[in-house]
Amino acid sequence: MVETKHEQSIGSSIAAHTVPREDGLEWVKKDSRRFLRANIRVSDLDHTIKFYTEFFGMKVLSRKDFPEEKYSNAVVGFGPQETNFVLGLTSYHNAMDNLDVGTAFDHFGITTQDIYNTVEKIRANGGVITREPRPLTEGGTSIFAFVKDPNGYSFELIQRPPTPEPLCQICINVFDIDRSIEFYNKYTIAMLGYGSNFTETTIIELKYNYNVTQCTRGNGYAQVAIGTNDVYKSAAAVELVTKELGGKLIRPPGPIPKTKTKITASLDTDGFQTVLVDNQDYLKELKKQ
Repeated sequence: MVETKHEQSIGSSIAAHTVPREDGLEWVKKDSRRFLRANIRVSDLDHTIKFYTEFFGMKVLSRKDFPEEKYSNAVVGFGPQETNFVLGLTSYHNAMDNLDVGTAFDHFGITTQDIYNTVEKIRANGGVITREPRPLTEGGTSIFAFVKDPNGYSFELIQRPPTPEPLCQICINVFDIDRSIEFYNKYTIAMLGYGSNFTETTIIELKYNYNVTQCTRGNGYAQVAIGTNDVYKSAAAVELVTKELGGKLIRPPGPIPKTKTKITASLDTDGFQTVLVDNQDYLKELKKQ
């Protein structure tokens, strides 16, 4: 098999920072990581922002229009990007292809202190409620509901006391739950959730649906970004795991030409993209905004 120039570039970049397998995976356990943001495409940016701010309680953290490139984007969340997980929204002007949320991405999760009031506000304004608030099981104490935003993205509302991270969950559909768990746990021991208290941080949920053999990718959910102290060591660890379990490194570690922010990107075993971003570069870039 002949390597492509892209594959050779990835290999050369990683080779310069190669560490032994066990050392590489051990380093990942010590890395300082958190979920930074998830990027999604939306059909109507103004309508989406209105929905997220009025009904979910998010704030607009930034917004930019790029008329020459014919797109606009915004960042929304419950707190500053320096400390909180946020959503990046992109809307393309006069796009030839319509937004297709697909079925591979499942939902985002948001905590609320008054789930019944939140659901009624959404219902009163024409929102779609796909699951009424109720416990998962009879007699259970955890109450949750599901609603859809104007684009068709599903959001799980979770009744929970005040938390520092209300945007608390990303759920994706996977086809081999054991392999996916092994991939993420080896890729980084805490990838399913950073920190010791999952009720106070963002987690990624891997969902396996019995008898479902195919999902549509769509063009809505793009990727999740995660902070790391060293994109080169992270890329080396990803390369080790993908050789064993599948997945693929799709961008070699290194700086983005325009911003100089160091990143690396990979696909997991189900094709979902993760971008690892240098922690210090990320904070520097936010200060420029």
